[in-house]
Amino acid sequence: MTDKTINDTKLLRLIDREKLTQVEAARELGVTKQAVNNRLKQLRGRSTHAIVADRIDSVIDQKIDTWQQLEKVNLKANELLDQAEDDVQQSVALMKEIREQLKLQMELFKTLWDVKAAMLFQDTVLDVIGRIAPDVRKQILQELNSKSAIRNAVTFR
Repeated sequence: MTDKTINDTKLLRLIDREKLTQVEAARELGVTKQAVNNRLKQLRGRSTHAIVADRIDSVIDQKIDTWQQLEKVNLKANELLDQAEDDVQQSVALMKEIREQLKLQMELFKTLWDVKAAMLFQDTVLDVIGRIAPDVRKQILQELNSKSAIRNAVTFR
């Protein structure tokens, strides 16, 4: 097969919409299966990080059940490893991807925890200020909410 650039749109269409295997997609694109596999890893990783960056605000508002998420990842990982039981190379590749996904998930949970802790601290400080000087609390909230950089991300209450 020749050394050529893979058309990402066509690759994703073949894999995601037409449900071709990587071998079939490689044949269709005139590249090796390994080239398809490598490109999919790059695209999926980039997509995952972009989605995470775009959706972090909405994720913060949701209650995430960590145990349920990890259980789901574990079940899927075991299913994939069972399918690849006789293929050592595929098993190693799957384990690498699983580790990367778990690392990303743990980073998300840590970020969410940090944001929740910061919000709790903010609420506590504003509550104390409000008990001591309600007018000062009101002025602080008005000032914080008027800042355009903050207003896009957070509304203080």
